[in-house]
Parts: sequence; C-alpha cells; structure tokens
Amino acid sequence: MVSAPRSVTILGATGSIGASTVDLIKRNPSRFRVEAVASGRNVTALAQVARDVGARIAVVADPDCYGALKDALAGSGIEAAAGEAALIEAAQAPADWVMAAIAGAVGLKPTMAAIERGATVALANKECLVCAGALFMTAAHNSGATVLPVDSEHNALFQAMGAGRREDVRRVILTASGGPFRTWTLEAIKQATPEQALRHPNWSMGPKVTIDSASLMNKGLELIEAHHLFALAPDEIDVLVHPQSVVHGLVEFRDGSVVAQLGPPDMRVPIAHCLAWPERIDGPAPRLDLAGLRELTFEDADLARFPALRLAREAMVTGGAAPTVLNAADEVAVGEFIAGRISFPAIAALVEKTLEAAEARGLLADPASIDAALAVDHIARSLANDLKGPLAQ
Repeated sequence: MVSAPRSVTILGATGSIGASTVDLIKRNPSRFRVEAVASGRNVTALAQVARDVGARIAVVADPDCYGALKDALAGSGIEAAAGEAALIEAAQAPADWVMAAIAGAVGLKPTMAAIERGATVALANKECLVCAGALFMTAAHNSGATVLPVDSEHNALFQAMGAGRREDVRRVILTASGGPFRTWTLEAIKQATPEQALRHPNWSMGPKVTIDSASLMNKGLELIEAHHLFALAPDEIDVLVHPQSVVHGLVEFRDGSVVAQLGPPDMRVPIAHCLAWPERIDGPAPRLDLAGLRELTFEDADLARFPALRLAREAMVTGGAAPTVLNAADEVAVGEFIAGRISFPAIAALVEKTLEAAEARGLLADPASIDAALAVDHIARSLANDLKGPLAQ
C-alpha cells in the first residue's frame, strides 16, 4: 500500500543538509509535498529550491533580503516572506514533517515552534540540544512531537536501539573519524594551519563542523546531544575513534549484545531514514563494499591531544548552561583559528577559559527559556572575545 504524500517543511534548505533533503524529495516526488522552504540569506539558491520542489512559501531569515527574494520568485506563485517571525510562521505551517537544519542560534525559535505544535521534527541543528536540550525535549514530551535525529551518529543509535527495549540499554558508543590530525603528534598539532584542519579524510562539511571534527569538539557536542535525545546518563555514553567512518554508532544491551549501524559516509542515508520514517525509501548513496574495505578499526580518543572532548564531557556532567557556554566559546574560537589569529590548540584553551569565567560569574544555571539560553550564548561570546587576546599568535 502506498502512503499518502507527506507534507514537508525544510528549515535550512540551502545548506548541505537541506540540499541532501531536497535531492531525496526530488527523487521521490510522489511521496512528498513541500509546504515551506527557508534559509538565512542565500536568496538565489532559496528561490531555485522553492521552484524545484514546488514549495508554497519561501522564507529568508534576513529581512533585508525580502525584496530580492520576492523578485526572484516573481511569476512562480510561491509566496515570499522574511524575518524571524516569518521563520517561526513557516515552522508553524501545517506540515507533517519539519527538517530543522538552520545552523546556529537563529534556528532555535523556529525549531521550538515546530516542536510545540506536535510535528515530527528531523533535528539537524546542534544548538537546539546543546544550548537548550532539556527545554526542547520537555516541550516535545508535552506536545507529543516526534524528534528524529539526523546526525549520522545519533541516527545510528536511534536505529540500533530498535533492537531492544530502552531499559535494557547498558551504554551507547558514538564513533569519531579522528579527523585529519588523528595520527599527528602534539607538537605537530600545535603548528596546524586552518587549511590542514579543513582537509577532512571522509566527510564533506562546512568549515565550522570540519574544524570541530579535527579537534573532536564535534564529538563532544554529540555527547551532549545524545544525553538529551535518549535520556542517557553521562556514564552511559562513550566515544571510539573509527577512521573508516563506516560504523556510525553502537548500542550495548544488558545481555552483552552490541548492535551497530553501518553505512557509507553520505548524509543522505540518515536523512532518508528520517524523511520516510517509520517506512523506508530508496536512497542514492553508494552501497557498502565490506570486502573492499577489508578492515574496520577502532581506538580510544586521546584526550591529551584532543582536550576539547574532555571539556565537552565535563560540560555535560556540569549541566545547566555549561554546554551553552561551551558551544558559544567554541564558535568564537573556531572563527579566530580560521582567521589565523590563534593556534589550533588555543581553540580548546579559549573554551576552557570561557567556561571558567562563566562559572566564576554564576552564569551556569539552567536556562528557563529559549530567550534565557540565547542570553547566556550572547554573554559567553562576549567573554570569549574578551579572553582571546592573550592567546593570539
């Protein structure tokens, strides 16, 4: 039996996650109907996406881009809108399924709007869970919303957990590629350039997440996300470095069974899983050739060379606003590194100094609202900017 078309809204339609989502929808036109598409300020790409998928409305976050978007959509019959309120309205539009892939703090309120109306939300915005995880998961519980994890690692855990009861899970394991510096000495890492850090061995991602992968901060943020997504205690979440990026996550059950999800390093695999859930659709990702791979290897993460992972775990254990501060300081630090103003090891050093300063100022209490979380984010960025001077090269 063929299901009725699923109505879809894509928040972050012009980024890599949005583009992969659009690719899957275009390959399965009878399965999906697009209600709304949204992006930050890329008007040309957004207008093209809106036309390609036949969206009812296109929304650009930057209100100054409204005129350009309206002109780009002239004659298409697609409604144009702009600004934060329009983003929230798009999230509230009656779509069954919402891709929450607007990066950064700007994605928090629209994603919460989709959750509060009880939608199925495919979550690709890290800030939602890192900065306000308790708020988001409580809202999802209260509204009856379904939160589907899009990140390959969390999606892997979600799929593997289906092999047993939640109460029988002993621990979960997130895998990390190790990034471009996995085999580098600490002395070599100290001299690493932005160009070297951006050469990820397996994945094609944006600059921020690629640098975070090189430092293992990305895996640290994923620890925090897993903690909220699956209601796991910190000691129930582990990390293993797995250079081949084939095993994305493992779940160990109380009887000793370990269930793993494997797949190629292609984000269309977890997106396709979320897009059709609880069904499956055909996907265009290359099929695994395990015989060709020959071996899959695993190793412990080295916290001496990659202290960002330690800092993230400590922030998860501390709870409250510590993860919010961690994330904000990391964004500032990565920006400084990419600009060539601080060294690669100074990324973690600046994050640690910012966490210490925030704790000294009593800023780590649990935020009671999205606005409170955004306020902490703003203060933490300010602190990081104040503290970056002594670390400058």
